[in-house]
Amino acid sequence: MDWLTALWQTLVDTLGDVVPIVAVLFGFQLGVLRQRISQWRPLLLGLGCVILGLALFLVGLEQALFPLGELMAAQLTAPEFLPGNGAWWHYYWVYLFAFAVGFATTIAEPSLIAVAMKASEVSGNAIHPWGLRIAVALGVALGIALGSYRIVVGDPLHWYILGGYLVVVVQTRFAPQMIIPLAYDSGGVTTSTVTVPLVAALGLGLASAIPGRSPLLDGFGLIAFASLFPIITVMGYAQLTLWLHQRNQRTR
Repeated sequence: MDWLTALWQTLVDTLGDVVPIVAVLFGFQLGVLRQRISQWRPLLLGLGCVILGLALFLVGLEQALFPLGELMAAQLTAPEFLPGNGAWWHYYWVYLFAFAVGFATTIAEPSLIAVAMKASEVSGNAIHPWGLRIAVALGVALGIALGSYRIVVGDPLHWYILGGYLVVVVQTRFAPQMIIPLAYDSGGVTTSTVTVPLVAALGLGLASAIPGRSPLLDGFGLIAFASLFPIITVMGYAQLTLWLHQRNQRTR
């Protein structure tokens, strides 16, 4: 019964969140464009599916993904599991878990799949969808692993972010021009429905389990790493592809 109550409350809250969006869309369609809306039935059916899907997704986050991420972080940092006295290099399972979670969730990210398909379409298949998805996933995985290391050692967040964006600025000068806008957008599509809940739960779980860390000060920030590092890896992917192509041209 508690689960049904939570689902009903979430459904009501989701309906309230979606109504302003629908009002803006319908308002512009009817009031600004002054065009009638055809096929009301499939449109309303689609909106109902969106509301129900969002509600089920939010309940699933609260009931499964958030608790699972925090539980895994607590178990991986438990004193009886760590192989040593708690030095930063003894948390290698945490870094490996963070890398694996970042890679797996990003590969499954619907927004990234959509962007990769469109990038391949408009580039005439010059950008391979799987190449882009793997490059972005590697960036997220590396970023979350590094962010987990930052939580373990307690370093200031801004030094990592400033250093990362310095790399981005330098890469932007040398990367192929056609990939730069896509690389910057790739950092944004990673912070979506699948990746964010698990990453946030992992950060909060780590900060809560490691002595001397604050969930508020240290638990957040992993999503910034997940947004930054895909920009680096996508531009790096394009630079590597261009270098390999030029090398093949010279050897012919």
